[in-house]
Amino acid sequence: MSFFKSIVICALFAGLAAGTTLTVLQTLKVYPLIFAAEKFENPAGHSDDSSGDSSEEASAGDDEEWMPADGAERLYFSLQSNVLIGVGLGLVLSAIFAVRGINNWRQGVMWGLAGFVAINLAPSVGLAPELPGMPAADLFSRQVWWWGTALATAIGLALIFISGEALWRVAGVVLIMVPHIIGAPHLDTIESDVPAILAADFATATMAANMIFWVVLGTVAAMIFNHLNKDTPPAAV
Repeated sequence: MSFFKSIVICALFAGLAAGTTLTVLQTLKVYPLIFAAEKFENPAGHSDDSSGDSSEEASAGDDEEWMPADGAERLYFSLQSNVLIGVGLGLVLSAIFAVRGINNWRQGVMWGLAGFVAINLAPSVGLAPELPGMPAADLFSRQVWWWGTALATAIGLALIFISGEALWRVAGVVLIMVPHIIGAPHLDTIESDVPAILAADFATATMAANMIFWVVLGTVAAMIFNHLNKDTPPAAV
């Protein structure tokens, strides 16, 4: 089988497995914390009985963005988005496997953990996962810092573990540190009605779910890719 076909097949199956796993974990551990935080963001009874205010609220409600309803609809759209993300990331991992070559599922786990560190763990050091109702800096600034940190971490890890020269490894360490030296964008005050223990539980649950997602993604992709290409040498770099 050609490497291109095996890459696509690996991405589809790994993305389906990892996306489904992530959806289950989010439903069990993450979403309940979000729902709990929303009670602090929109406390019950915070309304005015005047007809003028009611009409304004109704008008504002008409302009709100659509969101999936709780229950089966939210579960469906979560599953759909998680699987699509899993397939996309699975294509990247499988392409790396085709170039680097893998021998067993353990290497898939290591590549998956590397993806988790670059995409989730490193950015969360400066910008922890946030619940509804928590104060946050400008969205664009946070997105720029987040993507910059993820890219710098990915390149830094590649320099550390793929390069054989000490100088490049040192450069990789420095590159990983740069975004954190610059610092993530934050507000001057971080007061919030959301309890600190709820925010901590949310950050922990989100990180754990994403780590398992990456481990499943890397493991399944590696197992399938190794099976499909066990008699084929890796592509030339």
